Amino acid sequence: MHPQKARAVWVVAPRQVELRGEAVPPPGPGQVRVAASASAISHGTEMLVYRGQIDPELPLDLPTLAGGFAFPIKYGYACVGQVLDVGPGVNEFAPGDQVFALHPHQSHFLAPAGLVTRLPPELDPALGVFFANSETALNVAHDAAPRLGETALVFGQGVVGLLVTQTLRLAGAARVIAVEPDASRRALARAVGADAALAPGPDLAEAIRAHNQGRLADLAVEVSGAPAALQAALDSVLDEGTVVVASWYGRKPVTLDLGGRFHRGRIRLRSSQVGRLAPETAPRWDHARRAATVAALLPRLQLAPLQGPRLPLERADEAYRLVDAGAAVQVVLTYAGVREDGAP
Repeated sequence: MHPQKARAVWVVAPRQVELRGEAVPPPGPGQVRVAASASAISHGTEMLVYRGQIDPELPLDLPTLAGGFAFPIKYGYACVGQVLDVGPGVNEFAPGDQVFALHPHQSHFLAPAGLVTRLPPELDPALGVFFANSETALNVAHDAAPRLGETALVFGQGVVGLLVTQTLRLAGAARVIAVEPDASRRALARAVGADAALAPGPDLAEAIRAHNQGRLADLAVEVSGAPAALQAALDSVLDEGTVVVASWYGRKPVTLDLGGRFHRGRIRLRSSQVGRLAPETAPRWDHARRAATVAALLPRLQLAPLQGPRLPLERADEAYRLVDAGAAVQVVLTYAGVREDGAP
């Protein structure tokens, strides 16, 4: 085994990315070395990083990340590729395995074996880039905990929202209604199984009742990233209903009316963050079980409609700008033209 040269995407200032060369040594104990084939740019958290909308003092939360939120930073967590070799003590992977890794955009890399998951053989490896967002969607479903026969709203139909829409149905929601201002995203929501897709606005509550037997919803998930959507979610659920906040607003301020109806209706407001499991599941679930569940879930989800432009690593700046402009589908970086020595 020998060191390899790699190319990685770094965000060096708000809305400014560049490719940098890196040396990737042989894997050490507990590590896996991977040659990337594709990586997905997150429409949520990663865009906050790209735009400089995260507290620069906030510590990084994955050992595969580098730099800091004050810039420069190497960020990302949705990479798929093929195992090249493994370090001492790694028995669960072998060279040639197709895997997903929580790693930034980089042509070749090392990752702790615990942050790597083997993809199911029946899954097109190109769809493995949806693993991280599907894990978020599963975590949201556990936090929302819909009961059989209940109606769920999903505010925001970006990639994560579209996955949440599907996952809530699998988790037992009888009816799932999407709320999204963009018409193309509403069409995508209906294509992947939403019972209705509504535009936000002053008549939203009446539109929900029209599609839900005269009632507001039992629960709502806010995953749009837009602070104003959270108030609409609170206004759209029944008394004793639950609103799950899956968005990370970064440094954007959020103003809410927590007066009469919120207070007297005992509406529950709950945060969902993929780094931690729903506490109700803690005695039975760990991150390894959740990852295995997502790997088995991926072939059951409609992922093909969520696929968007695939751009080579050399066009990373263009790819980020597409996501920043509001692309409704998943933008992916590809690595087919990057040699093992890191050259294009």
